[in-house]
Amino acid sequence: MTTPTSAGPLAGVRIADLTTVVMGPLATRNLADLGADVIKVEPPEGDFMRYFEPRHSPDMSAFSMEVNRNKRSVRLDLKTDTGRQALLDLVATCDVFVSNLRPRALAKLRLTDADLREVRADLVYCQAVGFGSDGPYAPKAAYDDVIQAASGMAATAALLGREPAYAPSVVADKVAALYITQAVLAALYRRAATGRGDYVEVPMAESLAAFTLVEHLQGHAYQPPEGPIGYRRLLTEHRRPRRAADGWVCVLPYNDQNWRDFFTLAGRPELAADERFASVNSRVEHVDALYGLLDQIVATRSTAEWMELCDAHSIPAAPVVDLEHLADDPHFAAVGFFTDHTHPTEGPYRTTKDPLRFASGTPGLYRHAPRLGQHTAEVLAEIGYDEDRTNVVLDGG
Repeated sequence: MTTPTSAGPLAGVRIADLTTVVMGPLATRNLADLGADVIKVEPPEGDFMRYFEPRHSPDMSAFSMEVNRNKRSVRLDLKTDTGRQALLDLVATCDVFVSNLRPRALAKLRLTDADLREVRADLVYCQAVGFGSDGPYAPKAAYDDVIQAASGMAATAALLGREPAYAPSVVADKVAALYITQAVLAALYRRAATGRGDYVEVPMAESLAAFTLVEHLQGHAYQPPEGPIGYRRLLTEHRRPRRAADGWVCVLPYNDQNWRDFFTLAGRPELAADERFASVNSRVEHVDALYGLLDQIVATRSTAEWMELCDAHSIPAAPVVDLEHLADDPHFAAVGFFTDHTHPTEGPYRTTKDPLRFASGTPGLYRHAPRLGQHTAEVLAEIGYDEDRTNVVLDGG
């Protein structure tokens, strides 16, 4: 385990993290992985995600260990004058403030952009919300399932003739987290160039809708529409992993040459001359027939055979790997995607590394996820609180 400092690209940036659940904590973890000093400010009871199972300690769930790595935890009761003042004094030393508390909650606590700019004029204030503040849904509570429904993501299943369905992942939270990370980095860059802070709003619903419509807007990109919504290649029941002779595999010939090579390898050269499959547009138009043939052909060989043939001809392909076996995959093992550590209170644990790589140094774990309030006294001392004043804050929080 390295010392609790970082030489990452955001070293020297301090962030006050007033976030909870998934979206906010994941975004600030991204920034912490990049070297920022992220100080997670928690209420007396802590972020409720600390109490999810599995966990070894009452306030230290496996989830919390994953999204709070490289952070410090400060426990403050912001409903008290001493707790709120401590946060203001902390923000005065910070470059960024990130919160996904609902706007009315922040207003009640007097922690709006205007409030905090009084103590740090050049602050980057990032507020993550469920729905953009200009719209009628702005007051609504928002969690991942709600946003998948409201953004159109859940209804993409209906384009396949199925009932609406949620993706088996908190995709709304994670997409919004990436937008938060992007927004903070852009605002910091602008501040470095101009000396001015900024207010940034990141709405989950609009983020996920934009994410979904990249490929699905299609004919509705023109007004009036010149075709249906939905990317047709994705909207077939035949778009799925293929059953090989001994397991599941993805074989995805993509360009014209890929398909010609694939049909030749499959012993079906006549299909390369079939006008239905001659170009990308004709293949999309006849995607059901094409992918039906793919099912039949892939079933004739083993996974290893397909990998050898496809790799030799630069045809995109991969075996289907179970999540529980991902750590055994030779690629993920070679790049060190999983790393094992020993937490001082939680014992041995495994985490995933930040996927980014920099020539100047790859981000890594430099601080274990904190226990609730673990760094309260340490951080307050850094901002000038003596022992007596710190005790007043701790007693009040």
